[in-house]
Amino acid sequence: MAGKKKSKKDKKAAKKAKKKARKAAKRASAESARLAAQKAAPKPATQAVKNAVKKAVKKAAPRVAKKAPRTAPKKAARKPAKKAAAARKPSPPPRTAMKARQQPESLRLRSAGPSFTVNDIDKSLAFYRDVLGFTLKERWEQDGVLHGVEMVAGSVTFWLGQDDWKKGRDRAKGLGFRMYCGTSQDVDVLAERIKAAGGTLTEEPTSRPWGGRDFALLDPDGFAITIASGT
Repeated sequence: MAGKKKSKKDKKAAKKAKKKARKAAKRASAESARLAAQKAAPKPATQAVKNAVKKAVKKAAPRVAKKAPRTAPKKAARKPAKKAAAARKPSPPPRTAMKARQQPESLRLRSAGPSFTVNDIDKSLAFYRDVLGFTLKERWEQDGVLHGVEMVAGSVTFWLGQDDWKKGRDRAKGLGFRMYCGTSQDVDVLAERIKAAGGTLTEEPTSRPWGGRDFALLDPDGFAITIASGT
């Protein structure tokens, strides 16, 4: 019995060995076939082929250079066209020389301001400063006595000087004279402010047919002043 069991085991082992041998043979044949295919495949390009390609490229390069000049005349033709278009633009008109002034020249003023000789410089100073709204810019004194002042309102200057009475104390002032002053402020508001400060108007704010609106008053010495808008 023991001999029979051993013979069966030997048979199975032999079968397994045959199967392994067949598989190994198949693998060997597949590997040999792969190697044969690689040998049969075309080899990569040799150095001779590479050299032939370089020569072909060099021969083709001059053909491109010959074709390039064909586009050059077109560009060259466009440039003169632009220059011609620029030449057609109208030139600016020549500068005209400044017109010569008439000789002899007429008077040309840049500013103006009245200078009033007043009976009481302190009283006039208070009126122009506190009632009309001027600003005191400068004052002239001698031996502690005030002789004159410079009053400013916007860009306008008034000068006031104390009368020295050399022409008498009874001479009238302000006759045949009126000072017109223009402003961009509201004349109605200015008139009310002057009256509130103690001033007296000789003419209330009035609209004029030529445009603008104005009012009038007298200073302490009788000098007539008109303040108008729109001038």
